[in-house]
Amino acid sequence: MLTALLFDLDGTLANTDPFHFQAWQAYLRTYGLEIDDRFYRQHISGRLNPDIVQDLLPQLSPEQGHQVAAAKEAYFRQLATGLARMPGLTELLSWSGARALQQAVVTNAPRANVEFTLTVLDLWEHFPTVIFAAELPLGKPDPAPYQLALDKLQVAPEQAIAFEDSASGIRSAVAAGIPTVGVASTHPPAELQAVGASWVITDFRDRQLWELLGRLG
Repeated sequence: MLTALLFDLDGTLANTDPFHFQAWQAYLRTYGLEIDDRFYRQHISGRLNPDIVQDLLPQLSPEQGHQVAAAKEAYFRQLATGLARMPGLTELLSWSGARALQQAVVTNAPRANVEFTLTVLDLWEHFPTVIFAAELPLGKPDPAPYQLALDKLQVAPEQAIAFEDSASGIRSAVAAGIPTVGVASTHPPAELQAVGASWVITDFRDRQLWELLGRLG
């Protein structure tokens, strides 16, 4: 029986990636790195900032890397004041609320970005549980963030559905045993299926999603 919906943040609750791409592009350019959409999807999307900085700017000290990441995220928040909910999200949350399902956000995003995004999207009341993977010993793609979400909600993996847009997020949810819906907002459907998504949708209006929910709910 379905009892919980678990959501990634970036690229799932809202299409934040264009703003993240613009911010990373600006800051990496100061170090002589030019990135395009493909590079962003392969090396940045869905990953933790310390890992991104270590891979792309290995010459920086940990403190310097932290400063670059913090400045990049502050710039992201300046750019993203006009964020909108992913199409169909409001209807999905209404459907979930009518059935008293539990809901949680499970994200690699830094706390300041999570608070900013949930405030801009007016979603706090829907997500009393937020898992900040960046503050755990292991973030996505490790299953630890989703395992913690299941523990906090006191639900079994098969009683939940996870919504994820990135390879690292899908790997995390699938490794935790959770049936996972890939949201193809940032990556091609084939990539999401290849890393374990059981279903792939374009956004929350997708008929395939509502057919699935009709069977489970």
